[in-house]
Amino acid sequence: MSGAGVTYFAAKAISEENVDLSAIALVGALGDMQDKFEQKKLGGLNALIVADAVGAGLVRVEKDLTFFGRETRPIHKTLASSTSPFIPGISGDEGASVAFLDSVGIKLKEGEKWRALRDLSEDEKKRLSTGLAEHLLSRGLHLEVGNLIGAVYVLVHEESWTPLRDAREFSVLLNSTGRLDRPSLGVAVCMGDRGAALEEANRVLEDYRKDINKYLSWVMEKPERMREFENVYVVYGESAVNEKIIGTIASILAYSLPVSEKPILAFAHVPNEGVAKFSARTTESTVQKGVNLGEVMRLGSEMLGGKGGGHNIAAGGQVPLDKVEDFIKAANELVAKQLRGEKVGSNDNA
Repeated sequence: MSGAGVTYFAAKAISEENVDLSAIALVGALGDMQDKFEQKKLGGLNALIVADAVGAGLVRVEKDLTFFGRETRPIHKTLASSTSPFIPGISGDEGASVAFLDSVGIKLKEGEKWRALRDLSEDEKKRLSTGLAEHLLSRGLHLEVGNLIGAVYVLVHEESWTPLRDAREFSVLLNSTGRLDRPSLGVAVCMGDRGAALEEANRVLEDYRKDINKYLSWVMEKPERMREFENVYVVYGESAVNEKIIGTIASILAYSLPVSEKPILAFAHVPNEGVAKFSARTTESTVQKGVNLGEVMRLGSEMLGGKGGGHNIAAGGQVPLDKVEDFIKAANELVAKQLRGEKVGSNDNA
């Protein structure tokens, strides 16, 4: 569970009236990437929170295209900015996105207004889904097809065309306020401020997106900034990339390199602590081959006097600055062992 989920159950135990907090708990769960059940659903204990939120009339669960920006972005921008799934030939190219949408008969505008995914008819959604599936299959990306459709959690009392309407977008807005050292804005929005705090949070979100684009451009400028090893890629963010955004950079790149299917390790310096902060990300298909980044980060960092851990698909760690290359070597070897089916970490004694 996420911390938001645990907190929700504690609040509900104090008073049943606190069921009105269930929607925010779901935002926290989605921000923690817990939608790993079939068709991107929240399961386990999170399913109880979903039931509370739906029962209280706060959330509606829909089966739909799960692209980020379904409420707020023009359709062509939504496809062009997609990293999960990454769509070769469309992701990163608005012109190609416009051409693709035209080829499947999707209008970009209604009058003078740009259309978002939420504005499409059921027939248009079917045509778009079929077109995208065929596009991905033609490039051998079978697993990515399964990521097109899934559960969407709509906060029904939030205004349409705002980042608070879709729970996944809400989580990104909160994430941006934390990453850019404005957590009080996120707290205020969660507590219901839809005035000045939300306006400022939206500005922070835009700054966050600009920072991400800036850092991605920086990484791609020179080959030595992202190096390929036998079993992993490593982004050398060092002192050039904000350590609070290094995880986001790793996540985007993990889905931007689908052919290699190698995990991404990205690190940035935290000089006042004398450590390098690593974020590791990979794809579901790589996890299915036996890779568990949580164990890689934990074992690799502990060997070198650091600490780490996390999920199989997303994890983090930190090591002393003078141990960075040793850590990269250790992580590369641990991934190799996992791919060979060898037991590592907590399974060593099995």
